[in-house]
Amino acid sequence: MKVHIMQSMNKLPIATRAQILSMLCEGASMRSVSRLAEVSINTVAKLLEDSGRFCAGFHDEKVRGVKAKRVQVDEIWSFCAAKDKNVATMKAPVDGAGSVWTWTAIEADTKLLISHFVGGRDGECAKWFIDDMASRVTNRIQLTSDGHRAYLEAVEGAFGADVDYAMLNKIYGSAPESAKGRYSPAECVGAKKERIEGNPDMKHVSTSYAERANLTMRMHNRRFTRLTNAFSKKFENHAHMVAIYAVWYNWIRIHKSLRVTPAMAAGISETIMSWADIAAAMDAGTPAKKRGPYKKAVEEISN
Repeated sequence: MKVHIMQSMNKLPIATRAQILSMLCEGASMRSVSRLAEVSINTVAKLLEDSGRFCAGFHDEKVRGVKAKRVQVDEIWSFCAAKDKNVATMKAPVDGAGSVWTWTAIEADTKLLISHFVGGRDGECAKWFIDDMASRVTNRIQLTSDGHRAYLEAVEGAFGADVDYAMLNKIYGSAPESAKGRYSPAECVGAKKERIEGNPDMKHVSTSYAERANLTMRMHNRRFTRLTNAFSKKFENHAHMVAIYAVWYNWIRIHKSLRVTPAMAAGISETIMSWADIAAAMDAGTPAKKRGPYKKAVEEISN
């Protein structure tokens, strides 16, 4: 078996890097990628880190001046190193251990992933996320979130009165008898729409597209898979993988209903990109740095 080792003077071929990144975005674990691509696990980890930094900068540079109409925001749960109940008893504690929330903003018409943020689920992270999303849109939008109260102050601070904002508060009951078990979700028995700011069109108050996009993220990202040992062991690597996924979702994956990529539908790209294109752009070195608020958040959460 030929094992490639990434070195500063001897990079992996573009085709091999494209293969590795593609497999990571199709739900393969790092060790299975290592075996299939015939590279060392350290090579996969190094490529994940380098690509994550590049993709965060790529997204930051390209997703600007978005003309959005209806934006939906949501959060998806995962964990790093250990679940919250086990963090205190970890034999080898790591920074950022415990619950990790990925915040996403989806444009309802183009399905563009406008902004993503990895952190906690508190007011400070809500502010970072909404501020970043607001900086990328150019017109007044209709915004819908779930009933998470942290959004209230964050949206007010980012938009003031220049937004049509509503919350969708879902009402949950107990799980049905036929589905009861340790991991049975509560049954959604209803939803209440609440106008918060401006004049939102109540028939478009929904988080369905954001929730469906988050399901796609969970299905295509091994770190989000429940009941496995594939969870992230380092917070930074979790953030890197989300950044890589965002580029794949926006520029590479053809959306089934749109028949083009979300970036093309939103008018920020003219062609379908490939991982070979991204790898070549990485070699060219532009863009090469992470976005400021994202980097600051990762550093503070890690500490």
